[in-house]
Amino acid sequence: MQWTPEAEKAVRKVPFFVRKRVRVRVEKEAAAEGKPVVTLAEVKATQRRYLNNMEAEIRGFQLDSCFGPNGCPNRAAPSESIVPRIQALLEEADLLGFLKQTVSGKLRFHHELRVTVADCPNACSQPQIKDIGIIGACRPATTDNACTQCEACVEACPEAAVELGDAVPVIDGARCIACGKCVAACPTETLVAGQTGYRVQLGGKLGRHPRLATELPGIHDEDGVVRIVRDCITFYKARSRNGRRLAELLSAADIETYGRTGEFPGPGGEAS
Repeated sequence: MQWTPEAEKAVRKVPFFVRKRVRVRVEKEAAAEGKPVVTLAEVKATQRRYLNNMEAEIRGFQLDSCFGPNGCPNRAAPSESIVPRIQALLEEADLLGFLKQTVSGKLRFHHELRVTVADCPNACSQPQIKDIGIIGACRPATTDNACTQCEACVEACPEAAVELGDAVPVIDGARCIACGKCVAACPTETLVAGQTGYRVQLGGKLGRHPRLATELPGIHDEDGVVRIVRDCITFYKARSRNGRRLAELLSAADIETYGRTGEFPGPGGEAS
């Protein structure tokens, strides 16, 4: 649906974590009233209804993804199958019912558990500031195909993680963030996709006390990511009261323990 410049300017002032939801709501209400164009009047009308009835909009969780499936050239791993699986897991957990039982007063969007999926390390959907951030990853591997020393892989790597050795490209594992750009650039398939999956970051948030998420070690397959999300939900529901976010509940030691053992510590500090 077409938007006027004034309407676009107004919706950009909406907090980013609910902006997409507000935009969809504006277009839906404008269409219901037979409006072919969204103007500032439609934005303000929806805003009034939205703020007055915010609690009815709460779902208990927010699940976002980037626009990778729509043709992004930077995709390191696809998200078409993992996003529905995470969606089903979040719905099964009845996080809305959990919040209604544990939060005193009205529910607000900042109470919701936030999960986001990004198809590459560019991370357009901002996984670093979400409770659970999932980032597509593709580590390069070398083959026996002869390297022509064209340097396409070197030029494609924004992290300066690729150097040309005597016979094959050499990857600096400390610099590589598994974006897969060098793989896409290699014309001889000397570099190909090796381990492909997802990086997982936990415990990010904005607000009065912002915190960047902490990354678990390794690259995880789809089943592994789903298990991590399930474990995080279990941990969150066991410990969160009155709307405390996962970032407030997870310590660096908790995340380190989980990354090492695959289990979160119990209330007494031991792995559960």
